[in-house]
Amino acid sequence: MNAIVVGVDQSMTARWAAQRAAEIAEETGRPLHLVMALSETAVRDIRTVGSDHYRLDPFGVADHWLRALAGELASKGPVTTAVVVNDPAAALCEEAVKVDASIIVVGNKGVQRSPRLGRSIAGDVAKGAPCDVLVVHTYNGRRPCVAGVGAAAGVLGIADRS
Repeated sequence: MNAIVVGVDQSMTARWAAQRAAEIAEETGRPLHLVMALSETAVRDIRTVGSDHYRLDPFGVADHWLRALAGELASKGPVTTAVVVNDPAAALCEEAVKVDASIIVVGNKGVQRSPRLGRSIAGDVAKGAPCDVLVVHTYNGRRPCVAGVGAAAGVLGIADRS
């Protein structure tokens, strides 16, 4: 299949990464696979309002959001979706194996922070990916460049997008 896998949440930066992934999918004639990871705690979230109890359906919300995004990106080619209960990086790597991905696209959210403050999803994906990884610059809504990490060679490439 050699799909283009992209990890998204409901943030604008994730939408920008998905748009870049859709451009790549269109340019290469490959299908796009949108992945949203949910934590187990989100799945068990129960809200109480007065005497009424509500169980949130994070799968339904995530699936609805993914389908809407897929609809927006469908003009560029075929789009599939998956909602996964797992760590985001692990979910992306597992989905990449399932769909025989040629590349995983992630935003650079968290990449700029100090390693002492925590890991980034992009960094964790690059470490465990079964294929190439493209880190899309989404900081402040600008995408001036992208960086790619080759899974086999561990090579980093940067291309100016300004």
